[in-house]
Amino acid sequence: MEPAVAFGKVLRQLRQEAGLTQEELGFEADLRRTYVSILELGQQQPSLTTILKLAAALDSSGSTLIGMVESELVATKRKR
Repeated sequence: MEPAVAFGKVLRQLRQEAGLTQEELGFEADLRRTYVSILELGQQQPSLTTILKLAAALDSSGSTLIGMVESELVATKRKR
């Protein structure tokens, strides 16, 4: 699994757990809904600034978000 895909999977999970739509998350993070969608689909890698904006909008930290992505990558690697 590519890191961008793992990030997207984690982002979607956290967004849904927070009960937010892509539009609501985009508004909270000052990002366009279409960009949130692109990130969730793993089609683009976010910048550090974007990661921090998303984490804040999800009441989390950048390190927690990245840690979850790393865990997803490790779990996927083990399944092979």
